[in-house]
Amino acid sequence: MRLSLVWSAVLASTLSGAVYADDLMDIYGLALAKDPVVLQVKAQRDATREAINEVDAAMLPQINLSGDAHYVKTNKNDAGTAFVAGGNVSLQQAIWRHSNHINSSIAQKRATAMDLSYNDAMQGLIIRTASAYFGVLEAQDILEFKKADRDALKRHYDESNQKFSVGLIANTDVQEAKAAYDLATAQVIIAENDLANKYENLRQLTGMEHKNLSKLDVNRFSTPGVTGNSSSWLKTAEENNISLQAKMIEKEIAKDQISLAQTGHEPTLDLYGQLGSEYTDYKENTIGKEDGTTNSGIVGLSFNMPLYSGGAVSSAVEQAKLNYVAASESLENTHRTVQTSLYNQYNNINASIGTVKAYTQTVVSAQSALDATEAGYDVGTRTIVDVLDATENLYNAKSNLASARYTYILSWLNLRYTSGLLSEEDIKAINSGLIK
Repeated sequence: MRLSLVWSAVLASTLSGAVYADDLMDIYGLALAKDPVVLQVKAQRDATREAINEVDAAMLPQINLSGDAHYVKTNKNDAGTAFVAGGNVSLQQAIWRHSNHINSSIAQKRATAMDLSYNDAMQGLIIRTASAYFGVLEAQDILEFKKADRDALKRHYDESNQKFSVGLIANTDVQEAKAAYDLATAQVIIAENDLANKYENLRQLTGMEHKNLSKLDVNRFSTPGVTGNSSSWLKTAEENNISLQAKMIEKEIAKDQISLAQTGHEPTLDLYGQLGSEYTDYKENTIGKEDGTTNSGIVGLSFNMPLYSGGAVSSAVEQAKLNYVAASESLENTHRTVQTSLYNQYNNINASIGTVKAYTQTVVSAQSALDATEAGYDVGTRTIVDVLDATENLYNAKSNLASARYTYILSWLNLRYTSGLLSEEDIKAINSGLIK
């Protein structure tokens, strides 16, 4: 992460004046620095890396210093009583412990897996940021169209009242218009609540409120198709998907655990040594004993060969083998999940392209239909219900078009995430399509 990205986002967020709108890169920059999910995974990754040093320490010399002081009394009259004090330094060095090397390999692989988890969290942050950002924009658009629908229906309701007051229409038309207006008012309230919730989703990423966001430039918005077929995208995902890579490492670790359990049958060889010194001070009435210091030194090899442990080692090996089977099945399940997700996102993009095109035409057709219906109502060939329905159809079409645009964007990001290609460059490209 570049410091300039975070700093520019923080600076922009603190500038006074409501004219400034946060764009997608501003929110992403703040989330990089403040999102608790990413910070948590980062700490876990660093802790796993540090665990390598702890595991490797078992292959290095183990040196200890110890000391002791005590009185010894052997007779009631204090004859033979002495004060003894001593200390020693001991060293132990593993020469052959196969388990140490396997544990080191496992620790390295766990660190690699956590690196992948951190990368996945970073890519996941892009998805969560874009989802929260465009969730707000979609809620804003829907609220805007619901208000426009309500205002249009209010106008029809007022016009109906006026016509009813001079006897041009029946009260039924007035009640129809009022019912439509009341329903539209309720839908505005629902849309306002949804927008408030979407703002909270965005705040969760940065810990800050973001009420003014850069909007999608619909005039420049386009829906290019997916390059390549679904099979080529699946191949890319199989090579780059982070979840798949992590599961592969988990399978390797499970295999190492079998070897680790089997070391319970293997011999070990250690080098050990000790230097010690002990001072003895006898009581004055002790006969035949002299005060003095005794020094000692020991060096040797310690060999251990497990012969029988009640079947514990064999049981541990069997458990490790079963865990390996479980890890293999988990890998296969993840592969199928990735395949399904990729095909879904691939299909969603193609569907979104057609949906955006269809809803764009629907908006044009709905506007023409409303104009014609209102004209027909003015000359008495259409009813107020026809006008109300045409009005609702127009704003529903506009809401659906807005949602389809955001679905297309998020489907693209999810396709690149599933294939393991998602990066900051993708979010920059989308950000360039916003109105500054």
